[in-house]
Amino acid sequence: MTGMLSGKRGLIMGVANERSIAWGIAKAMAGAGAELAFTYQGEAFGSRLKPLAESVGSDFMVDVDVTDDASLDAAFEQLGARWPTIDFVVHAIAFSDKSELTGRFLNTSRANFKHSLDISAYSLIEVARRAHPLMKDNGGTLMTLTYLGSNKVVPNYNVMGVAKAALESATRYLANDLGPEGIRVNAISPGPMKTLAGAAIGGARKTYKHTDQNTPMRANATLEAVGGTAVYLASDAGACTSGEIIHVDGGYHVLGMPQAENL
Repeated sequence: MTGMLSGKRGLIMGVANERSIAWGIAKAMAGAGAELAFTYQGEAFGSRLKPLAESVGSDFMVDVDVTDDASLDAAFEQLGARWPTIDFVVHAIAFSDKSELTGRFLNTSRANFKHSLDISAYSLIEVARRAHPLMKDNGGTLMTLTYLGSNKVVPNYNVMGVAKAALESATRYLANDLGPEGIRVNAISPGPMKTLAGAAIGGARKTYKHTDQNTPMRANATLEAVGGTAVYLASDAGACTSGEIIHVDGGYHVLGMPQAENL
């Protein structure tokens, strides 16, 4: 993929640490020749991100709270001042109260439902609203991250499943809205991965082991595989791909039951 993103610039939102899916995407994009900017929320995440950003040649990091309009406005104003145009945005942002990612979905609180949907789904719309003016002259791509729990029941995923369903629907509607401007909008759906976010879900280790043993490929996704998919979507090769939910999960999403040896 060397050179596939040469001359392209973009924003990565949601790197928590070196095991983040967003970081796997950032590394792959940098390796393909892209220039990167990053967002983070709060000093703690900023201190973790700084050496990672520097390792891929980026000196542009901006603190942003996606639930705060003024914060989003300021971040994209800074981005536009640095780069008059961008080619892609990676939205890798999701959150729910950890205490509600275990047990019964029935017990989801109103407050956490609203908060989870706001951060995990609505924020994509707010980001798209601010990013598309930086893309409209030359086109570009927006991409986000989803999960199988959006359309099938996954134990303990609970309100995040509803949030991801909303995120996937927003992806399709945004793809239709922005297509006339040459902007593609897609979502990547990895299987379970050993990330900070994944660890917050009850029974994460059992889920990871189950999918690893039962996918058609008999393996869970890697950061490199997800990153490669993101490079394709942001590259000229992805020019006619929009409104898609692209699974990078070893094929697990096609199964109706576990493999015979695991029944």
